[in-house]
Amino acid sequence: MKTIKVAELFAGVGGFRLGLDGYHDAEHPEFDMPTAGPFETIWANQWEPPGTESKQFAWRCYETHFGQGSCVNEDITKVLDDYETGINTYGIPDYVDMVVGGFPCQDYSVAKPLSQAGGIEGKKGVLWWDIYRFLKLKTPRFVLLENVDRLLKSPARQRGRDFAIMLTCLANLGYAVEWRVINSAEYGFPQRRKRVYIYAELTQDTWDLRERIGSGIISSAFPIEPVTVFNEFEISHDPYEITQEFNNSPKAKSPFTSAGVMQNYRVITGDVIESYNGPRKVLGDILVPASEIPESFYVPEEKLERWRYLKGSKSEERTNKRTGFTYRYSEGSMAFPDLLTNPSRTILTGEGGTGASRFKHIVEIDGRYRRLVPDELDQLQGFPKGWTDTGMSDGRRAFCMGNALVVGVPHRIGKIIAGSSHN
Repeated sequence: MKTIKVAELFAGVGGFRLGLDGYHDAEHPEFDMPTAGPFETIWANQWEPPGTESKQFAWRCYETHFGQGSCVNEDITKVLDDYETGINTYGIPDYVDMVVGGFPCQDYSVAKPLSQAGGIEGKKGVLWWDIYRFLKLKTPRFVLLENVDRLLKSPARQRGRDFAIMLTCLANLGYAVEWRVINSAEYGFPQRRKRVYIYAELTQDTWDLRERIGSGIISSAFPIEPVTVFNEFEISHDPYEITQEFNNSPKAKSPFTSAGVMQNYRVITGDVIESYNGPRKVLGDILVPASEIPESFYVPEEKLERWRYLKGSKSEERTNKRTGFTYRYSEGSMAFPDLLTNPSRTILTGEGGTGASRFKHIVEIDGRYRRLVPDELDQLQGFPKGWTDTGMSDGRRAFCMGNALVVGVPHRIGKIIAGSSHN
């Protein structure tokens, strides 16, 4: 099969590359991961603003595993500006088959209509526009992107507007698109992590949009029950018009649901139910032996009450310190400790540190309570144990995993792409 040459944007510690290319290092067989097919990542970019050396710990982790020079450590906007001048200091390849990346959910609005000179003009610092520029320059056949699921309903004042802008930009470049909110735990992974995956393809084939939701690339990797209720509509060809007019009613819900397909600006979307009968992992499956737990990760008895309070249900009066306004604050309870027999909750970037937190994980083993160690966080995301143990602090290891993806998701999608790439 033809090699699928991949460019990885916003690479982090290499989740997409690990999931697609796999990994083999004779000196470190404990990191071996299977390939999803004939993928070869030939260029990658990772930059952590403000760009000081101390901030580039994810990039250093990437290069530790994939080799010196494997990832460009520079602001992607600067990299693309340099490429468009014809200099290409950073070695963007002449041709790539596929672009992948996880990027932040930001304000994608544009400043002027397509009819004005210069084309689409997005806000500075919004990373979607760098993806758009890269796709416009390289026109890869395949695109696979990951984002938080709130992308489908942002911003609050125009629900779904930002995703509609993204879709029309892809349509303008000739791409047909599938998307799906995937909760990794529903497909056997040990973490409940909901993320939207967006697959785009340059194709001359006309898709049957209703049929494609249940049988496309993503649903072939992550099967669903038959969809019977759909929402169908067309989006504008002009992202500026979407910026100004899309779903302008403040109380309106987003028209985009958990799965959908778009081709030639025509959208069909529907909520889906997962269909999976394979093996399942839980939090307890990834715990490391007690001999590998530093004493600093155990919670002293006198601090447990604070953890219980933060995890528990509340209905109490609070006062805004700045305004003096008094209000009632309420929230429900969370499991305390986290259940070892269930998939874990979503890992967040603030998982590190010794302080009590409502959102950090805490487990009870042999009557003692402790936080999760970085080796366990690596494995909850599907990375090999110790993947982020490259000289960075425990807090930074936790931050990297909070930003990462579940490696098995692009791996399963990649296997289907590889099988379809000869067509």
